[in-house]
Amino acid sequence: MQVGIDSFAAAYDSASLAQTPSARVRELVEQIEHADQVGLDSFGIGEHHRREYLDSAPVVILGAAAARTSRIRLTSAVTVLSAADPVRVFQQFATLDLLSQGRAEMVVGRGSFIDAFPLFGLPLEDYDALFEDKLDLLLNVRDNEHVHWSGRFRRRPMNSSLDTRRRSQVSPRSADGAPPPERDSTLNSGVMGRC
Repeated sequence: MQVGIDSFAAAYDSASLAQTPSARVRELVEQIEHADQVGLDSFGIGEHHRREYLDSAPVVILGAAAARTSRIRLTSAVTVLSAADPVRVFQQFATLDLLSQGRAEMVVGRGSFIDAFPLFGLPLEDYDALFEDKLDLLLNVRDNEHVHWSGRFRRRPMNSSLDTRRRSQVSPRSADGAPPPERDSTLNSGVMGRC
């Protein structure tokens, strides 16, 4: 059995009301370092685009932790793939994997909040379709050094070689977020069994 911690990097809590956001993020990196020292198996950082959280760029926080840890797996909890470029997500985690010497892991999903959609100019009515499309591209990037791919939401077909793919073994796994409260999800979460 593995034991780990996931954090949503709350901007404040009852113990940190007087802390600046900078101090809170540094404290989070220290917590990851402590988790490594006491033998926990993993530490995950969520991704939120809301005022009450400081984890809008979890790979940056995990990169800081990679430089201060040696054993603990560093993971997203969850990367909001629907609102991100899958190639960039893969490259960021592949770079984290190199920096951490093979300890990076990405968990992708749609997230439990919908804030990223208007923030990045994405229509909420494409909630499921965006995830399906971007997941397909992410899995293609994971599986192929040379990617020839086109999808519904990418302006131009992709026909590229990815050098980062050869240097890292990072692979996505699913923790699909809840659908918006006003809708039912139509995505078959079993698709991530391919990961």
